[in-house]
Amino acid sequence: MNKFFDDLEIRSPLQRETENNLRLSTMVDGAYLRSKRVREMLDDLNLKPSDIASVGDLEELPVTSREEVVELQRQEPPFGGLCAADVDAARIFTSPGPVYEPHLGEGELWARGYFAAGFRKGDRVLNTFSYHMVAAGLTFHEGLRSVGATVIPSGTSGTETQVQLIRDLGVTGYTGTPSFLIAIIRKAEELGYDFKRDFKLRRASFVAEPLQPSLRKSFEEEYGIDTYQMYGATEVGDIAYECSEKAGWHVCDDVIVEIVDPSTGRGVRPGQLGEVVVTRLNDLFFLLRFGTGDLSSMLQEDCPCGRTSLRLRGIAGRVGDAVKVRGMFVAPSQVARVREAFPGVTFQVVVTRESYRDLLTVVVVDDEGYAAVGATRFGDVFSTVCAVRIDRIETVREGLYEEGKPLIDKRGWE
Repeated sequence: MNKFFDDLEIRSPLQRETENNLRLSTMVDGAYLRSKRVREMLDDLNLKPSDIASVGDLEELPVTSREEVVELQRQEPPFGGLCAADVDAARIFTSPGPVYEPHLGEGELWARGYFAAGFRKGDRVLNTFSYHMVAAGLTFHEGLRSVGATVIPSGTSGTETQVQLIRDLGVTGYTGTPSFLIAIIRKAEELGYDFKRDFKLRRASFVAEPLQPSLRKSFEEEYGIDTYQMYGATEVGDIAYECSEKAGWHVCDDVIVEIVDPSTGRGVRPGQLGEVVVTRLNDLFFLLRFGTGDLSSMLQEDCPCGRTSLRLRGIAGRVGDAVKVRGMFVAPSQVARVREAFPGVTFQVVVTRESYRDLLTVVVVDDEGYAAVGATRFGDVFSTVCAVRIDRIETVREGLYEEGKPLIDKRGWE
């Protein structure tokens, strides 16, 4: 048995529950001593660390949303009291908001996902995630290296550069978003290549964006690419991943996942849809019950692959108003910051999807306020605040799509 498919992943449910309870209890004890936020939260609830001794006890604590993490860190930089300000971390990453995250060393977690997807020594894998301040590039790199693969750190280079790397380096695997891979394939076809015949890329692991069934079918049947999905969040690292059965996502052994009613924070009945709430077991960053905002449910039956972990059914949608665009969240708080920068401009953000690609449109009322700002300056500030580029600006004389809604997601995922 390989270290990335080992006894941890075939434990009995009782053994997994017992060991998770012990690890959780240890984490809460440490959090009470080292996290101002956790200590204040428990004291306000009249709870002692010993009161959170099992996964079931987590329901005594509130769910913390990403927006709340942003606000906590704004009030008490850099980590919102979730760990010591002088925490000894190997790296500190950021994600839009901004949210600052000490590196939790989750390379091995991602390695399990890549191993389950079939990546091995001898593979040459194109890693198209950014190696800048966000966590994705480096942590996925470490996961791929852990399973023995050679990594080509192409990052966010243009599609023509990616095609050249795939061709010149004999790339066999890809990790990134599905929309970017289909864009690379189409660029290769524009350049006169037959992607399946002329290239060796036969395996892909996707993160940060939904994989539509129709696009998966196209990858696998038209281009001969075996596709897999992993699921995570920058605040807590890897959460779940697909195995070769492709029948649900196995929950990682370093995380506790609850499916809860978004309105109460209480667990839903087995198999029922609810919000994915995650607690990453660690002794560094004490973010208990992080609400991802994603909707999912748990599969009840055993997986033929032999792993005994709980499995998520996939992502059914979003709880709140924040949406993920090309792998990056755009939240109402960010749109509000753009509004603060341009108080005289009336606008609305609309996300749609065309040809498997997310499109971000800003609908702007074309009046004196907008004319004084100009499209270029508006676009630059928007990209800086939201970390996502505007695809098009649509001007209207008056009235928006839905009054009072700053951010509208009009995508469908059939």
